[in-house]
Amino acid sequence: MAEIFSLQFPQSLGTFEHYADAQKAVDHLADHDFPVENVLVVGTDLKQVERITGRLTWGRVILAGIASGVWLGLFVGLLLGLFAEPGSWLGTVASAAAFGAVFGAVWAAIGYAFTRGRRDFSSVQQIRPSRYEVLVEHKHLPQAQQLLGQLPGYRATDL
Repeated sequence: MAEIFSLQFPQSLGTFEHYADAQKAVDHLADHDFPVENVLVVGTDLKQVERITGRLTWGRVILAGIASGVWLGLFVGLLLGLFAEPGSWLGTVASAAAFGAVFGAVWAAIGYAFTRGRRDFSSVQQIRPSRYEVLVEHKHLPQAQQLLGQLPGYRATDL
């Protein structure tokens, strides 16, 4: 699997600030019958970005636990309901959802208690590259450079 993400002798075709620009360059190559299976787009200078979405309180933690528990309970209840007697289907789904809500609330409370106030906020994280480098197999570099030189809006410094 790792071999699909590598080239034997890669050469840099260009570095782009935005992924859309790197994608546009590769698309231009593909439109001109370039063997794009010899191209890699590599995100470089990775940085982790964390966006704080809110403050955590016991109420929010328990409500979030209940909500996720209900969804899990509904899923399990629907699966079990497939095998339940025809008249008890709704009771099976409702019972599983209720059990899921209780389980979710307890599980969330236990997890939050173990943090001991060290992380009283919720967040989402993402790893983002600062630049995108387009690499091409060395034997195809001259052809790729010539084709990208024809791409409108790209200066020689981009290549």
